[in-house]
Parts: sequence; C-alpha cells; structure tokens
Amino acid sequence: MPTFPTPDISELTPFVGEGHWIETLQDGSHVLIRPLQPDDRDREIDFIERLSPEARHFRFLGTIKEVSPELLDRLMEVDYRNSLALVALAHQDGELVEVGISRYTASGEKDRCECAVTVADAWQHRGLGVALMRHLIDAARKNGFKQMYSIDSAANRPLQDLASYLGFERQRDPEDSTQVIHTLQL
Repeated sequence: MPTFPTPDISELTPFVGEGHWIETLQDGSHVLIRPLQPDDRDREIDFIERLSPEARHFRFLGTIKEVSPELLDRLMEVDYRNSLALVALAHQDGELVEVGISRYTASGEKDRCECAVTVADAWQHRGLGVALMRHLIDAARKNGFKQMYSIDSAANRPLQDLASYLGFERQRDPEDSTQVIHTLQL
C-alpha cells in the first residue's frame, strides 16, 4: 500500500469527522480522501483540465474549455461546515494527483445542501464515486443537514446509477427537461 502524507487539518476545526481516509478501491488501488485545502488549487485546475469534454459537461452542465480564475475561486471556497469538498488523491509518477472530488454547499434553504461528485475518466468504475459520496453524506449529516440534492444531466447515466445505488430519489427537473434532480433524505 502506498504511503500518503497526513494532511494538516488543525485549522479545519469546523469540519466534523475523522479528517482523512485511505480507501481501497474495487481494483485494489488506494486513494487518500480528505478535505480540500488551499494548497490544492493547482491540483483542482489539473483535475478539471484532464477531464474528458463529456465529463466536464456533466460536471458543469455546460461546456467549459478552461478554468477561469472566478470559477476556481468558487470551487476552492469551502468553510468545512456549510460548504465542503472532499478530494481523492492518488500517487501517479511520484506525485499526489487529484482523481476525484465530491462537494456540497448549503442551498440557502434550511437544512438542505446541493452536492456534486466528479471522478477522473481513468478512475471511473472502481467504486471511487461511492466512497467519495459516502464520506460526503456522512459529513453533511454530522453538520446538521437533513436533505441533499443534485441537479444533473438526464444523459449522465453513470451518475443516475450512482445516485440510485446511494438511495437518492430521481425526478425530472420541472424547469429543464434535459436535467434530473436527485434527492436524498439524510
């Protein structure tokens, strides 16, 4: 098993939970899952840029060719309670590389948060999305949320399968027939 550096989460006191996990995926590979930190900024850019056009479209519900500074600022803005992102890191060519991320953000409605998960194309179908979402769901519960939801492309069948597996209910988005809304009672 590879050795992962232990992240310094001493400044993340609002984050409720163990802080980091080493997960063994279905193919025997290992990833470190931990809260997103400010020094992950370059990893986040690299991760998004390595996604296939389809994966980027599914993640952002639109086409993005490059990560704008404004988008990156929004993605990096987490307070570990009302907004949380968990990154999955793996060793590749001697470096820790982001291979997946799950996140939630308080929706502004009492006790609800919106979530998203993205897994690098080469890391799909290994159970990484399930691991990321289980930790995210647990953190949302511990932080007092009662419902989690996501708005997704109706064409994103793998995400629909993941959401169903995790117990999310699915309905068509009444405002956009190309999208579905997944909802989980926490």
